[in-house]
Amino acid sequence: MRRPTVVLTVAALAVAGLAGCGGENWAKKCTTTGTVVECAPTQRPQVKEVTGELLDGGKYDISQDRGKVVVVNFWGSWCAPCRAEADDLEKTYQDTKAKGVTFIGVNSRDDKDSARAFERGRVTYPSIYDFDGKVALKFDVTQTSTPATLILDRQGRIAVALRAATTYTELQPLVEKIAAEATG
Repeated sequence: MRRPTVVLTVAALAVAGLAGCGGENWAKKCTTTGTVVECAPTQRPQVKEVTGELLDGGKYDISQDRGKVVVVNFWGSWCAPCRAEADDLEKTYQDTKAKGVTFIGVNSRDDKDSARAFERGRVTYPSIYDFDGKVALKFDVTQTSTPATLILDRQGRIAVALRAATTYTELQPLVEKIAAEATG
């Protein structure tokens, strides 16, 4: 298969898979305002096992972050809106990590060198290398574009989905709100 065909096939599979399993779309049970989907605790879908290889060569397992709020950002170095939001993501990370919040990036459709160069000097949190979209599929979200961001609550459930590039003024209050929730 030629590279353009592979990329288009992977993208089509990712979009189809991210539309939700079994024809049910969990986001329909939540409140959508523009590109932001917020789910009440009783409506939040549980994220299952998510593991992957980090850009730095280490391994990531989402279970290691259970008990923390996890912000997951889907990005690519080829994505202009991803470049635009990187500083806002990093600022939010720095301003919330003392409250039990962690960030993980999910890089797609990139070669590793381009992805590493993109991160260098922009963000200090790690990213999973997910060229073919298999890791993104494990989140079972209605993400049809890059960038997109999820906020997982301390129980590992999707509390918020942002279906476009975000800013500090949009993201930070949402992260703070989920971080302030009682656990249990």
